[in-house]
Amino acid sequence: MYQKAMLGALITTTLLASGCASVPMGSSDEDLALKQFPAPPKGEAGLYVYRDSFMGKALKKSISLDGQLLGETANGVYFYELIEPGEHSLSTESEFSDNTLVFTASAGENYFVEQYIKMGVFVGGAGLEMKSKDEGMKALRGCCHLAAPQ
Repeated sequence: MYQKAMLGALITTTLLASGCASVPMGSSDEDLALKQFPAPPKGEAGLYVYRDSFMGKALKKSISLDGQLLGETANGVYFYELIEPGEHSLSTESEFSDNTLVFTASAGENYFVEQYIKMGVFVGGAGLEMKSKDEGMKALRGCCHLAAPQ
């Protein structure tokens, strides 16, 4: 019995760490323009949410901003949204309940949030972490492509 449980855990871990999920992609031109990290229009802030993780490449995870679905993420993709200054709540689907990151945006600033996959009991969970501009820009240039709006 123990060997079957260990085999099942090994297979699950392997599946979570390998494979690739796919989501609809945005245009290459828009992707290239957004990777220049332009200042947001006057009175707004920019939000980049990206996923670049070794774990859980086969998983898609939904992500919402202020209760509105942005879409489903897959490894190597990002979303970009213009947001109003003020407090915002970014949530991602996880194993048992959503994980949420609350942040305050200032006009004229770009914000970078990494969604990461973590091991779970039954399926991989997801978390969110605010990154510095330098970390976020480097990650986006190296890994990610724009996801189509959903």
